[in-house]
Amino acid sequence: MGKIEEKIKSIGINLPETPKPIGSYVPCVQTGKLVYTSGQGCKRAGQLIYQGKLGKDITIEEGYGAAKIAIINALAILQGHLGSLDKIKRVVKLLGFVACVPEFDQQPKVINGASDLLLEIFGEKGQHARSAIGTNALPSNMPVEIEMIVEVE
Repeated sequence: MGKIEEKIKSIGINLPETPKPIGSYVPCVQTGKLVYTSGQGCKRAGQLIYQGKLGKDITIEEGYGAAKIAIINALAILQGHLGSLDKIKRVVKLLGFVACVPEFDQQPKVINGASDLLLEIFGEKGQHARSAIGTNALPSNMPVEIEMIVEVE
């Protein structure tokens, strides 16, 4: 077990098995030193933990939790691909989608769930560029979907 996996375990998180795609795509693609993950939602053991839209069915705090689960799933994909998260040199970018009602404008607070966890796990290497975008719907009624780009050694 690598240092990053030990850090994740020490904060009470168990990385799941690599989540299976729900469509015709692969979990991640590496080109050169960059690895791009496919979008991940807030599923645990194949079950959605949260469903609905921010500003209607889901609170900002629940959305923050959904973003944490989504980034944990993305990390599981990276671990499966790389063999160890210690190979991550830097988190480059997050793209977060938030299913919400039209007047909801707190997408950054929701996606902070993922960003804050990455900073806790990776420290300075976890600082990243990011976009947090509101949308009218996501697959399977998920409230949050996140994809990430990392640079590897």
